[in-house]
Amino acid sequence: MEDIHRRIPHRPPFLFVDRIIEINAEDATCELSVREDFDIFKGHYPNNPIFPGVLSCEAVFQTGAIFLSEKIGQDELNSSSVTPVLSRIRDARFKRMIKPGDLIQIKVFLQDQIGQFYNLRGEIRLKGKVVTTVSFALALVRSEQSS
Repeated sequence: MEDIHRRIPHRPPFLFVDRIIEINAEDATCELSVREDFDIFKGHYPNNPIFPGVLSCEAVFQTGAIFLSEKIGQDELNSSSVTPVLSRIRDARFKRMIKPGDLIQIKVFLQDQIGQFYNLRGEIRLKGKVVTTVSFALALVRSEQSS
């Protein structure tokens, strides 16, 4: 967990990556163990708990931020002067449900960069099968204090 905390500013209860598997020049792979004790399951849905699609997308976005931390240098991204901010979501698809107890693999791929915007594509797999796909853009935003 320390490796993740060094790379991105996200913290519990809004951290949806448990482990970094691999980061290279083109992509990154992380994991999340969807624990039964996540507070979200108290309301989504108590009698049939399902990990929300929006949070599966958030896991992909956080994996994208981890990827960018390696690409541009983790010290800059995790510093208080730069924050990875979601700027676009395209074509999110949910093919299977994620349930408590599932171990999901999250993978992101860099498509291109335009200025401060990084266009990425991500997917989540469960037992080798695609669960979620989404294309998105992250912008690296400097805080006003560092200007």
